[in-house]
Amino acid sequence: MTHLNDLGTDLGALLPGHSTAEGATRRTALKAALGVGYAAAALPIVAQTAIQTPSAGLTVGEVTVDVKGFGVPVYRAAPAGKTGLPVVLVLSEIFGVHDYIADTARRFARAGYLALAPELFVRQGDAQGYGEMAKLIAEVISKVPDAQVAADLDACIDWAGANGGDVNRVGVTGFCWGGRQTWLYSAHQKRIKAGVAWYGRLVGQTSELTPKHPVDVAGQLKGPVLGLYGGADTGIPLDTVEQMKAALAKGNAAARASQFVVYPDAPHAFHADYRPSFRQGPAEDGWKRCLAWFAQHGVA
Repeated sequence: MTHLNDLGTDLGALLPGHSTAEGATRRTALKAALGVGYAAAALPIVAQTAIQTPSAGLTVGEVTVDVKGFGVPVYRAAPAGKTGLPVVLVLSEIFGVHDYIADTARRFARAGYLALAPELFVRQGDAQGYGEMAKLIAEVISKVPDAQVAADLDACIDWAGANGGDVNRVGVTGFCWGGRQTWLYSAHQKRIKAGVAWYGRLVGQTSELTPKHPVDVAGQLKGPVLGLYGGADTGIPLDTVEQMKAALAKGNAAARASQFVVYPDAPHAFHADYRPSFRQGPAEDGWKRCLAWFAQHGVA
């Protein structure tokens, strides 16, 4: 079961008539209506702090990755005209690949990466077509199997290898929901050299769709993970961070090499520069640590 308080504060319904998902057409229309392409349930936007990374000199846009006959939309950003690039998978919050996630991918591209941000909820519905967070979680996010996510990400790595990426240098990072998946995928995929998990849930109830949580696979990591968490995050108690640290200490070499940084006064989603939760100091420090972590562990 997915718990609302593990995923962020409910910001309420913003756009009447956008409480149900109707596929790619609705997603495109919503982006056009909002102008800046932010998910409805993620609003209100704090426009004066939202970072806008230019695409000049980059190859950017949506590509389609085949996963057993199903086409998964993926936002791709990379330095234009270059190959042999390190690869980073960028895993979204529950709101899907809206403007913030696309911008984050462009930031990685400017740092020299082939960044891929897949729409991991697309089979279950349109995450950007919901104006109410509770309905988004109940009708879309809670129905996404962890095994589906892993298969989609595996296919993204294969796609990267055929399209300018170096699959011997692969990292994964994610935010909130994507932070939890970062831990899980780092235990699943042997080609992952390192991961960076931003305030992802570490423990929880298991189900058929979510049979394990990060604490359950902590000892089996294929690459070390840097966890970036907020000390004032009301949805992720610090005692669960301590549980995870204890599990990592008993694990393999990659698990023991993993680390946490907890920013004492930072709330959940402190990196989300378009939301009131944004905290510039922790966000900038976390970003520097993220890039350094990838470089240290052979991704850059």
